[in-house]
Amino acid sequence: MGFDRSVGHEPEARSRKVMRRCSALMVVGILAACSQMRSAGSGGFRFASDAAAIKATFDTTAAGWNRGELPVYLSAYVDSATAMGSTGLVRGVGGIEGQMRAGFWRTGRPLQRLGYDHLEIRPIGPDQAIATGQYILTGAGLPNRTGWFTTIWVRVPNSTAYPPTGWRMVHDHSS
Repeated sequence: MGFDRSVGHEPEARSRKVMRRCSALMVVGILAACSQMRSAGSGGFRFASDAAAIKATFDTTAAGWNRGELPVYLSAYVDSATAMGSTGLVRGVGGIEGQMRAGFWRTGRPLQRLGYDHLEIRPIGPDQAIATGQYILTGAGLPNRTGWFTTIWVRVPNSTAYPPTGWRMVHDHSS
């Protein structure tokens, strides 16, 4: 035994090395497992493409609104969607349509043009997102109307609904 080692500490030093190696291997294993889980299933939220798809749906709703096509505006919602507005909670696309027809669409089409501003989209899960922003109604010689909204979105797999795939709203809270 050399003079540069203390007596009785060799096994402890060796077990610390083994523990460090095991810990490092365990971390690598966990990271690899998480990576495999993320690549399975729907692939998770791909920020740039998923956010762009949700923004495109907002653009479609505004275009439909501005052409006076309420079904196009409503196509962004799943059938069971809920909406919270100034009159309280409504359930289902039929309820949302009724709320629109009683308010903005009471003459058969909206008087003002719809646009969105300050739009932010954030993932809240692999197939869920939250979008916040401001809606702006302009034109028809009326004062501009603006308000803020929060919408919850889900990725919709192939279905018979329109649109058949992509992102759709499950909840809309506008004020």
